[in-house]
Amino acid sequence: MTSEAITALAPRIGTRAACRAAGVAQASWYRRHRISPVPARRAPVPHRDRAQPRALAAAERQAILDVLHSARFADLAPAEVWAILLDEGIYLGSQSTFYRLLRAAGETRERRRQATHPAAVKPELLAAGPNQCWSWDITKLHGPAKWTYYHLYVILDIYSRYAVGWMIATRESAALAEKLIADTCTKQGIGEDQLTLHADRGSSMTSRPVAFLLAGLGITQSHSRPHVSNDNPYSEAQFKTLKYRPYFPDRFTSIEHARAHCREFFPWYNDQHRHSGLGLHTAADVHHGHATAVQAARAAVLAAAYQDHPERFVSKPPAPPRLPASSWINPPAEK
Repeated sequence: MTSEAITALAPRIGTRAACRAAGVAQASWYRRHRISPVPARRAPVPHRDRAQPRALAAAERQAILDVLHSARFADLAPAEVWAILLDEGIYLGSQSTFYRLLRAAGETRERRRQATHPAAVKPELLAAGPNQCWSWDITKLHGPAKWTYYHLYVILDIYSRYAVGWMIATRESAALAEKLIADTCTKQGIGEDQLTLHADRGSSMTSRPVAFLLAGLGITQSHSRPHVSNDNPYSEAQFKTLKYRPYFPDRFTSIEHARAHCREFFPWYNDQHRHSGLGLHTAADVHHGHATAVQAARAAVLAAAYQDHPERFVSKPPAPPRLPASSWINPPAEK
């Protein structure tokens, strides 16, 4: 069997079978009929550039875009446009084709007009003395059973960290908050245009009764930005001090138990607890103006210690921690 016969048989039974029938080695056949030099292979065409036989023509694609851009369908979702056209007996393409054409045109975002909201203003509050700026918040205390809570309301002076008012109730209520704020302002002798009251955006803090009360008392109202706990740091720190004390119970057996615990905690917090942010003074000393005398007494004790043993103080004479001149909520960035 000649090579011409193999050439004739190969398209019908394959080169390997034709070579076997002719008694010719397959390698010899390929070697004799090898094309030299080997023709260059065609460059591969990317899939996205290949002509698809099922692809829509340019006129058909433009017809779909014209329908989506029309005044009738300009504010509707592509899937809804597709359904309306289908109900009217018109089929221009699949839903995925509608979305694909819009995506290629950069129009797959929300096509309706969107409401815009101004950026939340970062509160920047300064207190250079007591009763200039208070912060208040509400925290939950676990009750005797699961899913039962008592609500602790606390008003804190941010300059002195002094808890000027607190209350425990079975619920969070704007009316209770209004009463606590009014009683605390009376007890502290707050005058008109003297105080700024800062809080987060809880329902009681942003309620209309509280807003009307503060407006009537001449108190400036301030709120944290949404979902920013750092805008109310002093109240958050006070709650942490309360709940991380060694004798804080996992659960309170009753509301009287919770009130009894807080009647012990707040005198300790105000009169005995030394605050690192206040130069290790108590909140009561700073709030009532006794911190300067305490600072002088501390300095006298340290001066006497230095006088007795100056060799024990290598770098400089000892001095008590400085008392801060002011307290900030979000101090402005230095330019």
